Amino acid sequence: MADNKMGPNLQAGAGFFAKRVQKSLNRAQEKVLQKLGKTMETKDEQFELCFQNLNKQQTDGSRLFKDVKAYYAAVKAMHETSKRLSQTLREVYESDWNGVEDLALITDSEDLLWNDYEEKLNDQIVRTMENYTSQFPEVKERVAKRGRKLVDYDSARHHLEALQSAKKKDEAKITKAEEEFNKAQNVFEEINNELREELPVLYQSRIGCYVTVFQNISNLRDVFYKEMSVLNHDLYNVMKKLETQHSGKAFIIKGLNRNNLTCTYTHADVAKSGTITPH
Repeated sequence: MADNKMGPNLQAGAGFFAKRVQKSLNRAQEKVLQKLGKTMETKDEQFELCFQNLNKQQTDGSRLFKDVKAYYAAVKAMHETSKRLSQTLREVYESDWNGVEDLALITDSEDLLWNDYEEKLNDQIVRTMENYTSQFPEVKERVAKRGRKLVDYDSARHHLEALQSAKKKDEAKITKAEEEFNKAQNVFEEINNELREELPVLYQSRIGCYVTVFQNISNLRDVFYKEMSVLNHDLYNVMKKLETQHSGKAFIIKGLNRNNLTCTYTHADVAKSGTITPH
């Protein structure tokens, strides 16, 4: 015959599971009674304010993190597009044209500058926001645990009050209920006090996070734009060398206009006026 006896580990596991089920039932019953107005829920206005701030902080942080990631993705896309544009220019730039060696140096420098900008954005902006927002799931779980312990505390209190107000008092049950109430109270007050201290500190940390992120963005942009401006100036000078080398040749664009004419433009026209004037 099969042995139906459970070992010590299985018995302990079954007992633990039974306690969890009973706790869940007690909590559900207490919440129903509270909704019906038959029992009163313990209120903590200071904690409620902290919890509202936490929800707002998490919403704001998640929104900012989403936009930071979008900004970083856009920079990466712009880097890739700029790199392809530079590569195409190098491929179409003929070997006997003035500035061909300078062009290679400029485009390589641009790529390095984009790489540096991209890496520092990731290190100083994306990871900062990632670390900042990663705090919230653990904190919200502790808040949820605090909510469960509050229900246990209220349930134990109401159970004790019911025994104490009964016409026929059972001192043994009252004593046991007092022990369970004191235990539930201590557990609840411990986590409640911890969160009341920690949540305001976490809420204030948003200021330091925002300052760090946007100071870093400002500094990185400033350096990137200044160095890119130098490279842009160098690229412009290369084009000027090419223009000078081939100054006698016209820049011709063929297309249809109202008169169905072919329009011809010179380098001098474009450089002088900033616009294209047909001849």
